[in-house]
Amino acid sequence: MTSTPSSPPPREPTTAHYADDEISLIDLAKLLVRRWKAMAGIFVVVVLMALAYALMQTPVFTYTSIYQVAERDAGQPLETPASLVARAQTLYLGPVTRELIDDEGLQRLPFETEISTPENTQTVKLATAAPEAQVDRVKAHHQALLERLADGQQHLLERRRQTLESQLASVDETIGQRSQSSDAVNTELLSRTLKRKFQLEAELEGLMPGETAQVAVQSLEQQGTSRALILALGVVLGGMLAVMGVFLLHFVSLVRESLHEDAG
Repeated sequence: MTSTPSSPPPREPTTAHYADDEISLIDLAKLLVRRWKAMAGIFVVVVLMALAYALMQTPVFTYTSIYQVAERDAGQPLETPASLVARAQTLYLGPVTRELIDDEGLQRLPFETEISTPENTQTVKLATAAPEAQVDRVKAHHQALLERLADGQQHLLERRRQTLESQLASVDETIGQRSQSSDAVNTELLSRTLKRKFQLEAELEGLMPGETAQVAVQSLEQQGTSRALILALGVVLGGMLAVMGVFLLHFVSLVRESLHEDAG
C-alpha cells in the first residue's frame, strides 16, 4: 500500500515585530540634554527673527483733534454733531485731502482720518493713526478740516444772528405801535410781544461760535502690537519651536536608521 507524502504544514504569516515606541519622561529629558545645541540654535534663530521684525515695525500713534460745536443756547447745539459729521465727510474731507496731496506732491496720503462724534457730547472728533514721521501732514490735514468746520458753523451762526436781529427789530416796531394804546386787549398783546422780545434777546445773547479744543494731540501709547510684546512672543515661540524641533530631528534620525537597516 502506497502512502502519499503528507503536505507540509502551512506556514504562519510572518509578523513584523517593532520595537516599543513608548518613551518615558527620563528619555525625553535625555533627548533634550543631548540635543541642547540644536535647541539653542532654533531658539536663537526664532528670537533674532522676532527682534528683526520688531525693529522693522514703525511705531504708530493716534492723533486726535476736537471741535466744539457752535451753540444757539446753553447746551443746545446750533447744528447737531451728527449733521456736522455727515457734512464734513461729504463736503470737506475729499477736497481737503486732495489739496494736501497736491501740495505735498503725493499720489495718496499715507494715512486716513476718521470723523465722528463721541456719544452724548456736542463735539466732533478727528482721529488719524500714523507714524511720528507723518505728524506734520496729519496736523495740516486736521487744521484744514477744522477750518472748514469752523467756517461752515460761522456761516450758520451769522444767518441765525441776522434772523434773530430782524425778528427783534420787527418786535421793537410792534411794541412802539402798541405802546401808544392803553386798552386791555392791546395791553395783553403788548405783554406777549415784550415776552417774545426777551426770548429773542436771550437767544441772540446765547449764540456761541464753535471752537477748536485741540489739534492733532498724540496718544500716550502707540497703536498696534508693541515691540516689547513682539519680542516676548518671539521668546515664547522660540522655546516651543526649539522643543518641537528636537523631537522632529530625533524622529528623522530614527527613520534614517530604520532605512539603513532595511537596506542592509
